[in-house]
Amino acid sequence: MANLKEVKGRIQSVVSTQQITKAMKMVAAAKLRKAQDRIVQMRPYSQKLSEIIQNVSAGEADSGDNPYSQERTIDRVLIVVVSSDRGLCGAFNSSVFKGVKSLIAEKYSESEATGNLEILTIGKKAYEHFSKRKYKVISEYSHLIDKLSFDEAKEAAEMIMASFIDGAYDHVDIVYNEFKNVATQIVQKEQFLPIQEVEVDESEDNLNAVDYIYEPSKDFIFDELVPKSLKIQFYKTLLESNASEHGARMTAMDKATENADELLKDLRLTYNRTRQAAITKEILEIVGGAEALAQS
Repeated sequence: MANLKEVKGRIQSVVSTQQITKAMKMVAAAKLRKAQDRIVQMRPYSQKLSEIIQNVSAGEADSGDNPYSQERTIDRVLIVVVSSDRGLCGAFNSSVFKGVKSLIAEKYSESEATGNLEILTIGKKAYEHFSKRKYKVISEYSHLIDKLSFDEAKEAAEMIMASFIDGAYDHVDIVYNEFKNVATQIVQKEQFLPIQEVEVDESEDNLNAVDYIYEPSKDFIFDELVPKSLKIQFYKTLLESNASEHGARMTAMDKATENADELLKDLRLTYNRTRQAAITKEILEIVGGAEALAQS
């Protein structure tokens, strides 16, 4: 059985750890509120804008003129991986990494084998994970999550879009955690480029079809609105991941605090038992000594 000093030291250590986890939970809760408000406000705008772009692209016979919709033979692939900068957020990062590896195994094993698959990491944890495993990693935008803003996200999106148009990549996917609630984050694997067209079911009446009037012109709309839509979609992805990270960290720290409580109960019980045993031993020694003196 451990002595009193060891048990007391372990109790103090667990109490200190519990104070840290409580503080981290409170910080994560405060950040989550802001992040959740941002993503809730962004979702309707982003979804409606993407819907309009997809409908317009699907409804135009010459939508292939849009460089962001060009379908090519998939050879050179870019996967954008959105992770966190810090740990202590449960399975938040590992779930994304598993999603990336399953995506590569399912769709891009040939590109990986020929060295034509690259990974753009957003978040330090993704960079550390994939660089250690000898993937081709682009780390230029790993810092985006630290101070998330539309201007910096736009810069990264513009680089990806320009690379696609120039032919550096034939296909671009994004893997990230979508925020559902504080306790639930869903790993999403989304096609970023080329823009996916809406599938039209010819067997149904086309009640949702919209005859768009272009002002000033269709070319202007595509030149201005499509790139803007892609940048907003990219920024929304980062906001989803950011809110998911804070939710995951809050949940993980709450669970860690509960576990510390359980551990403290066990340690205090052990401490009391050890103390009781020590007192009993001292009493027995005193009684034994007194008996020996009396007999002498």
